[in-house]
Amino acid sequence: MSDPHPLPVHAGPFALGTFSTASVDGGRPFAGLVTGHRVRELSDTAPHVRALVEDWDASLARLAALAQDPGGAWHDLGSLRIHAPLEPGQILQSGANYRRHVVDLVAAERESVHGATPQEARADAEKMMDERARGGVPYIFLGSPRAITGPYDDVILPALGEQHDWELELALVIGREGRHIRREDAMAYVAGYTISNDLTTRDRLYRPDLKAIGTDWFTAKNADTFLPTGPFLVPAAFLPDPGDLRITLRHNGTVRQDESTKDMIFDIPRLIEYASATTTLRPGDLLLTGSPAGNGAHWGTFLKPGDVMEAQITGLGAQRNTCVPDASDPHAR
Repeated sequence: MSDPHPLPVHAGPFALGTFSTASVDGGRPFAGLVTGHRVRELSDTAPHVRALVEDWDASLARLAALAQDPGGAWHDLGSLRIHAPLEPGQILQSGANYRRHVVDLVAAERESVHGATPQEARADAEKMMDERARGGVPYIFLGSPRAITGPYDDVILPALGEQHDWELELALVIGREGRHIRREDAMAYVAGYTISNDLTTRDRLYRPDLKAIGTDWFTAKNADTFLPTGPFLVPAAFLPDPGDLRITLRHNGTVRQDESTKDMIFDIPRLIEYASATTTLRPGDLLLTGSPAGNGAHWGTFLKPGDVMEAQITGLGAQRNTCVPDASDPHAR
């Protein structure tokens, strides 16, 4: 476990989360309703948060009533361990979805490979992003639920690879089943929002032995603990404009990412429309919406044991994760 967490603040009258304490069923995690700095156990209502999301419309009404009910078992938030808010079904991850981030990458490639001036390179990259936004499509790939860890848990850095990088993202939780969802209907399928930090080991992203195949997302992104998520699931109704939230990440106290979700190339309805054209979205699925500029590769610095990442998104609370070596890996010895 990392150092004790600060009390995170969420938007709206209540949020959901998964918690544990030694005094509750031997430390077994339980679903909880968060109001301010208090948490009501929901063991009498649902076995876990995913069950609430699977009947989301009915759950919202029950939760609103419980938030006003002094009965039940209530805990002080500061006395609880905060886990990731739910165990998702599938995890869909959006790549290259923030304009400034992608422009920076493309411009750097134009300068180093093609010899363009900085001004030429940036103008070319911005033109490409304008065209992509008008007529292009999102880029989405799958992640492993096994990579998820809590918002205050330690992040274990694999011994294989050295360029461990952060990518803070707004994540949404699907609340209704749907396939071929129209863009204009898409927001009705969102139950709520949370924070995910989609870590990547950059020097394991490309396989030198299989250059024609391209990226190895499984190895680079799905190590255990490489997806800190939470602290809460905040109902969508309490975040009226997810297209204008501030995403901020500090690395050892230095601000590295600081951007608005306004910078997304493809907005949330377009991402849902695109993803649901291929796969049925079901309640509990997690959709990450991409990461803004300012990752470690941009700064020329990567995560090392002892480093601390502090992250927050408007209305969704905060994370704090300390990086530790993987003592169980024989390669570490």
